Amino acid sequence: MALTGLEIYKLLPQTNCKECGFPTCLAFAMKLAQKGTELSKCPYVTEETTATLDAAAAPPVRLVKVGDGERAFEVGNEVVLFRHEKTFYHQPGIMLRVRDDDPQLAEKAAAAAAYEVERVGVTLRLDGVVVEQAAGDAAAFAAATAAAAAASDAPLALVADDPKALAAALGGVAGRRPLIGPATAQTWRDVAALAAEHGCPVLVRGDGDLDALAELTASVKGAGVEDIVVDPGAAGAGSLVAATTQLRRLAIKKNVRALGYPLLAWCAGDTVEDAVACATVAIAKYAGIVVVDRLDAALLYPLVTWRLNLYTDPQKPIQVEPRLYEIGAPDADSPLLITTNFSLTYFTVSGEVEGSGVPAWLLVADADGQSVLTGWAAGKFDAEKVAKTVKDSGVGARLNHAKLVIPGHVATLSGEIEEELPDWHVLVGPREAADLPSYLKNVWAAQ
Repeated sequence: MALTGLEIYKLLPQTNCKECGFPTCLAFAMKLAQKGTELSKCPYVTEETTATLDAAAAPPVRLVKVGDGERAFEVGNEVVLFRHEKTFYHQPGIMLRVRDDDPQLAEKAAAAAAYEVERVGVTLRLDGVVVEQAAGDAAAFAAATAAAAAASDAPLALVADDPKALAAALGGVAGRRPLIGPATAQTWRDVAALAAEHGCPVLVRGDGDLDALAELTASVKGAGVEDIVVDPGAAGAGSLVAATTQLRRLAIKKNVRALGYPLLAWCAGDTVEDAVACATVAIAKYAGIVVVDRLDAALLYPLVTWRLNLYTDPQKPIQVEPRLYEIGAPDADSPLLITTNFSLTYFTVSGEVEGSGVPAWLLVADADGQSVLTGWAAGKFDAEKVAKTVKDSGVGARLNHAKLVIPGHVATLSGEIEEELPDWHVLVGPREAADLPSYLKNVWAAQ
């Protein structure tokens, strides 16, 4: 938990030497509490104070990296219970579970690694594969892990009740830094030893007793493993939400460091609907890793979309690059339209223009990622901004005409824009993007 300025002041040398750039140690402490300066600016701070302040400044939920290389993902490092308080930082990894006795294991692993969809210009993917021991044989588990690793370049998680099976499987994939476990009251020593040897994160599994879970994570950490993911051992969506909510509250509100780790949720279900329901609430309620059993678009697309929406900073809208875009193969006689750089606005407008079959130029203005009406209301999409965007783009030199189509919602700007661009004729387009195909085929064609 972050310390107050007075608490930090008590840890400082209190010499008021001014060498840090502040008139007093108290002023320096107050600025430190606001994260407006760095402790290293104090030349007389002790190592003990540095360690204390570093520990206090650490996020209540530890950041854990799963995997290695380009597809590795990070979870944790969260500081709030609700997104509107600040934001959520590291979206949960969504992983596909395959069992070592599944004859289609390699095919499923490959399909999971290849799965991707595009949403508002962002490529959404699954994050990895969980290989689970089912056959009860260490050799079979090792072979299944090798097959999954060969079929997929995505991060792996190895889940086996037998530590010997984990040891056998790790021989071929340790360099990929898989998540391994579960570490339970019976197996934690062996699992922690493997993790410490190979530098892997550990999955610690609880049984509903939070005191016992805290002792277990502390034991694993004491064995030299810092990166821990917690499986609360909850069955069913209701129990899962209750457990993850309690654990997140204890970590953030009570600063219980032994429980301040990313959480894993198993989201199997008898039906796709059951799996979607479980995974949806798991993503919303603090799961750092969500494990599903199905490669089904009806399950995966809603989940990756929901995750994107929830883990988008509410203060930073998704936006596209402001520039001139070509839709189709426009020429010098093609229409020129303008809109803002809010991603949803851009993809909606460009999609409708493309669907019309009319090649066009689409000029995207920098409105700080705001939509047309919001940008206009905030003064980010006004006549001056439109005129500057047109001039800076140099699009006039590429056209045989000087006609600019503006969104219908800001029709009131047409006169002001013509004052800023006296050589241009401003046309008012439709208010709704869905009407663009009709507008381009009929109204523009008649100009």
